Amino acid sequence: MAPTGGDLPFPGAVRLRFDELDGFSADDHRAAFACLLRSATAALDASPALRPALAVPDDLRAILQAAVALDQHPSADICKRFFETHFVPFRVASTTGKDAFFTGYYEPLLEASLEPSPAFTAPLLDRPDDLKTFAADEPRPAALAGYSAAQVGRDGALSRYPDRAAIEAGIANGTYRPVVWLRDWVEVFLVQVQGSARVSLPDGRVLRITYAGRNGHPYTSIGKIIVEETGLSPDALVLDGLKAWLRQHGQAVGQLGRSVMQRNASYIFFETVLDASGDGPIGGAGFALTPLRSIAIDRTLWSYGLPFWVDATLPWMPSGPAARFARLMIAQDTGSAITGPARADLFFGTGEAAGRLAGGIRHHGTFVVLWPKGRGGAPR
Repeated sequence: MAPTGGDLPFPGAVRLRFDELDGFSADDHRAAFACLLRSATAALDASPALRPALAVPDDLRAILQAAVALDQHPSADICKRFFETHFVPFRVASTTGKDAFFTGYYEPLLEASLEPSPAFTAPLLDRPDDLKTFAADEPRPAALAGYSAAQVGRDGALSRYPDRAAIEAGIANGTYRPVVWLRDWVEVFLVQVQGSARVSLPDGRVLRITYAGRNGHPYTSIGKIIVEETGLSPDALVLDGLKAWLRQHGQAVGQLGRSVMQRNASYIFFETVLDASGDGPIGGAGFALTPLRSIAIDRTLWSYGLPFWVDATLPWMPSGPAARFARLMIAQDTGSAITGPARADLFFGTGEAAGRLAGGIRHHGTFVVLWPKGRGGAPR
């Protein structure tokens, strides 16, 4: 059960004051508040989440209601006071006591086809009818401990869903429904890691591909596998380097590149949104993400809508060396690789430029959750 306002958000969390958050006063609090409002609107309208997280606790729900009740265009000072009035900052460390670990993600922009062809050979798949997704806190059979989804048999019995290799083997016999076809399996894997994409079709139409479910198997980092088994530097396997390595080592069944991808048993399914306009892909919370304000968190530990202060030195600018990144961000997404209390994925936006920046983020830093105060206006 999610903690109530005033409780420690996680064992070992350290309470801070806002004046101890170096750079907090200089942040763009109106931008952070606008991002929070998206969470507030979705939570209060009971909009369905794509990937349900922990239930929004009552104290946070009351704060979101207060956010919606503010003037439509509050000043920066009002927005700053809103966060300081309604939340208490707690620094969150990993279970080993280390600083938080941050990565980046983005929405790829790719060419695609609605039909297979020599140029488009690898499909993104629609959500299967026999897939059951467990809510973050939903009980599951002992045989499915550690799995976030299951296959529903004709008799209603639950079992482990097929892994990546088995799903890919079933594509040729029509077991699964393709949504769109991409150029190769590396692009499919890339979209699955990012969780969404925007694709342009040969007739000029642009579609948005959004997350529709996963087979529930634990996520395995293939970059880590390659580093451990080849001795390559992790720096050589940022996004472009990883794609190049996989293509160089072959994508046909049985070839090394394909085999390494299949060692990540987790598999993501998608659906299409015909209108690809709008300012961001749909995150796990069920609405459009905001670049450099939305983050993905572990949905089994945190609720959507929680604000977090992120402070780290990152290569987040289009040019130049790594620089300080210190800003208030809102939990609005999740990801299979995002596990643990001190782990977050920073959303960078859409397209190649965002991808280059996101792919270079593998850094440690400070992670502070803004935890709801009690109904009395102060922590209990």
